[in-house]
Amino acid sequence: MALSVIILAAGKGTRMKSSLPKVLHKVAHKPMVEHIIDNVYALGCSNINLVYGHGGDLLKSALAKHKVNWCLQAQQLGTGHAVMQAINNVNDNDDVLIVVGDAPLISTTTLRNLVDVKKEADLALLTVNLDDPTGMGRIVRDPSNHNNITAIIEHKDASDEQRLIKEVNTGMMIMQGHDLKRWLGNLSSDNAQNEYYLTDVIAMAAKEGRRITAAHPQWDREVEGVNNRAQLASLERAYQLREANNLMMQGVSLADPSRIDIRGKLSVGEDVFIDINAIFEGEVTIGNNVRIGANCILKNCHVGDNTHIEAYSLLENATVANDCNVGPYARLRPGADLHQGAKVGNFVEIKKAVIGKGSKVNHLSYIGDAIIGQNANIGAGTITCNYDGINKFITKIGDGAFIGSNSSLVAPVIISAGATIGAGSTITKAVENDQLAIARSKQKNISGWQKPTKQTKE
Repeated sequence: MALSVIILAAGKGTRMKSSLPKVLHKVAHKPMVEHIIDNVYALGCSNINLVYGHGGDLLKSALAKHKVNWCLQAQQLGTGHAVMQAINNVNDNDDVLIVVGDAPLISTTTLRNLVDVKKEADLALLTVNLDDPTGMGRIVRDPSNHNNITAIIEHKDASDEQRLIKEVNTGMMIMQGHDLKRWLGNLSSDNAQNEYYLTDVIAMAAKEGRRITAAHPQWDREVEGVNNRAQLASLERAYQLREANNLMMQGVSLADPSRIDIRGKLSVGEDVFIDINAIFEGEVTIGNNVRIGANCILKNCHVGDNTHIEAYSLLENATVANDCNVGPYARLRPGADLHQGAKVGNFVEIKKAVIGKGSKVNHLSYIGDAIIGQNANIGAGTITCNYDGINKFITKIGDGAFIGSNSSLVAPVIISAGATIGAGSTITKAVENDQLAIARSKQKNISGWQKPTKQTKE
């Protein structure tokens, strides 16, 4: 049976105090609703309907890469009314999964479990047991058959006895399309809020004698929604702690599981150590026996086996091979490519450059648009002058070359294998194999030099 999904994302989120639609606020650097969309895709669903209201242009821009049906809820007349906006996109024989757009921690596993539970029932709810269910809709079960649900009672409408119930509604449910359409058609807004409540379909189903069952999340916090910034921050830390626990189950050692941020997909090998305040964004892969120092940021990069990334280093769209050493305070910009055993030291910036096997750029240097061979040594303060104000040019440094400290290599230029550049040189012409190049003014020592004196004000 085909699966259709309706995501309820029309709420403005006034308590967020923001011009941004609530569901676009981010957890792990990704909009909350995008977490939902990605998990629904993982179920194999292609018919995804997003019910939106406020900030439609912002939503469509932020989610442009996703294929969804956009369903406008121009007036906010309740959850039942929201589902009505998408119902024409649903086939009668589809199973229709309804999820909320502000519960970013929901997992594919939990959603798949809800879909599976529906196979043995007419309607399935995702419910959770809470120690303090205040304000939540209570799940009422048939006293003679506790497996069957008969109603959802809102907190304000519940009796004292019903308020003792710990099982509550999450707002997520699944039922067949033709049932949903019929029940929606019978909804009424004759209530205090003048709204159409989706939860009323539960009583309709029970009245028809339909079987209503429940699935439960793997983790209570999966179903938490967000209404304000404090709740958003709380879910961010819950998400990160879950990711940290997953890493530790894979054998990663974390200096402090509460001080790591994963904002994308992090793949790790064996015997990895990650120090405090490391941030991983996008697609990051880390090999075996890697050490990541404190306060490092890695974005869309690969780090090979036995490599050490020292503290306060930033790697972005970079590739680091096995047995390398980076940092501390190093910056690898897009296109940086370190080959096996290369070393990039403190306060060194690498951009769109190859650092060959065993080569070293140890201190205070900028290497941009360059190709460095094997076992070269780049002295402190070296700059590849790659930009003339309009165009970029390449610097090539051969195997075993030695570049003295405080040298400027004005591209395009080739320093051949085994060449030596004297400290403080500005090189504008090619240097052949094994040559020594020195390009600096002749030193003059002037005797009797009178140092300036400080003038006094009259």
